[in-house]
Amino acid sequence: MPRLWNETIEAHRRDVREAILDTTAALVADQGLASVTMSQIAEEAGIGRATLYKYFPDADAILSAWHERQIAAHLGHLVTVRDRGGDSDEQLRAVLEAFALISHESNGGGGELATLLHRGAHVVGAQQQLRNMIRALIADGSTRGDIRSDVAADELAGYCLHSLTAAGTLASVAAVRRLVDVTLAGMRPPIHRE
Repeated sequence: MPRLWNETIEAHRRDVREAILDTTAALVADQGLASVTMSQIAEEAGIGRATLYKYFPDADAILSAWHERQIAAHLGHLVTVRDRGGDSDEQLRAVLEAFALISHESNGGGGELATLLHRGAHVVGAQQQLRNMIRALIADGSTRGDIRSDVAADELAGYCLHSLTAAGTLASVAAVRRLVDVTLAGMRPPIHRE
């Protein structure tokens, strides 16, 4: 029986933590970062302030945890997209398009909240994982002759990520897809004219 009790307690703690993260994100989206207080978060989440402080010391820590969860979900989605099959060229297109659509949906991620959240070590680690995934797909495509080999795969991966981050400023999904097409076209082997 103790194992069942421990599983129930852990599930409850996860649920409370998720409620805190979701509530804080909603409050910040509605009122702005500077306006959100721990009291508001506790009230909206339906918990006491003392309970809230057992989970997080302040609103910045909550937002950082929320951002870590978002990044993990995005990386998980990109891995799923990559693993759906096809050759490396199809996988590369799918991953780049999924990344560009994530950037588009976040509208560029500017502002004070982005500045706060994008300074954590979790961001650096996630960026490196994404870069490694794209680099591996590019290297495979280069070996097969689908991707240019005169530029290092790591350099091309960086080019892709920087290029596709601009999707956050585009007005439509169609424009995002055109940006992916242009990015991929820039990685094709050069045509040698005689």
